[in-house]
Amino acid sequence: MSSVRIECVANEGCRIGESPVWDEKEGALLYVDISGRKVCRWSPVTRQAQAIPVDAPVSSVALRKSGDYIITLGTKFAALNWKEEQVTTLTQVDKDKPNNRFNDGKVDPAGRYFAGTMGEEIRPAVLERHQGSLYTLFSDLSVVKHFDQVDISNGLDWSLDHKIFFYIDSLSYSVDAFDYDLQTGKIGNRRSIYKLEKEESIPDGMCIDTEGKLWVACYDGGRVIRLDPETGKRLQTVKLPVDKTTSCCFGGRDYSEMYVTSASDGMDKEWLSRQPQAGGIFKITGLGVKGVPPYPFAG
Repeated sequence: MSSVRIECVANEGCRIGESPVWDEKEGALLYVDISGRKVCRWSPVTRQAQAIPVDAPVSSVALRKSGDYIITLGTKFAALNWKEEQVTTLTQVDKDKPNNRFNDGKVDPAGRYFAGTMGEEIRPAVLERHQGSLYTLFSDLSVVKHFDQVDISNGLDWSLDHKIFFYIDSLSYSVDAFDYDLQTGKIGNRRSIYKLEKEESIPDGMCIDTEGKLWVACYDGGRVIRLDPETGKRLQTVKLPVDKTTSCCFGGRDYSEMYVTSASDGMDKEWLSRQPQAGGIFKITGLGVKGVPPYPFAG
């Protein structure tokens, strides 16, 4: 595996970089800085990141079929017009929980936007537990709640045959699978397919490759791991020069590059001096696998 190469492509010092998504049309990487309250777009051509500030913690971004983007902002699903830098609320959840916010989100193969919530953090990964829920935003902008009692709703993706939904509630230290009905968007029969080991720390964002294997970013573990969801075995570990790796996606011209976001929140000066690239965006090449292009929201 000596061909694997890791490069910090955008040393943006994100407080909590998250939700990387490759925008093929723009040839650019989208991502958010949750507590920095901005949506960013990094171009491999200019090697610069543009940022649009928003007025609440923004935890995920997705492509939209009709153009532009959709985001999870506070406890709202919202539309983002990039050129106008304009945010329009579509709908809101968890109205009875003013301290909640959305966390990770992703669009399913039928164009529905799945995203979950969590309670407010006192400090990273320390929060009032069981405050979150998992939701789906449908193309007609209706919302369905799948279940509650979630700690930190995090990574999600779908199997290549679209029959399984993979999901992470971070403080369970588990990657879970559900049976998935693509026609209706319903999920059921939850089971754990992988329990993280101590040094892997907290499971965060996740993506799937074209071989059907899962890649999970390990928060406080400084790595991404590749898992076989069928055998429950870890196949590969790629260590990064920062501890707080938060999420991953495939991108680039043929989806053979992996992009990994990271965070700097909760790190003191001494820690940051040892990891000056904390909060940066990393590109991993030479993995020998490709990813699946993101699905756009149908609404």
